[in-house]
Amino acid sequence: MKWLMKQQVLRMHAKIMAETGGSNVLRDDSMLESALQAPLQTFGGKELYPTIVEKVVRLGYGLISKHPFIDGNKRIGTHVMLVLLSLNGIELTYDDDDLIQIILQVASGNVSEGRLLIWVKQHMA
Repeated sequence: MKWLMKQQVLRMHAKIMAETGGSNVLRDDSMLESALQAPLQTFGGKELYPTIVEKVVRLGYGLISKHPFIDGNKRIGTHVMLVLLSLNGIELTYDDDDLIQIILQVASGNVSEGRLLIWVKQHMA
């Protein structure tokens, strides 16, 4: 399994902000750490997110919903999700508007992590 480290996510965020505009300020380091570590959690010796797809969706959802950055949480959450899926050999096929809508719904609290997981699975190539 290929995964991203905190410094990689911070660099990705900085690059996205430089290219698309917005603040490159980390609002809450503990929220970023929480988003990065949640997908790797275990309980009773069992992974809470056993598949790479579940791990990646948990990370993307956490980055979008926990708002660790002042700006760009939806962009970094989406980008990290797509990059990690690709790095692990999983490609999605989707219409840009469809992706934007699901991410906006996640950010507004109208779509659960489980629903985002279903969306990703439905769009796996």
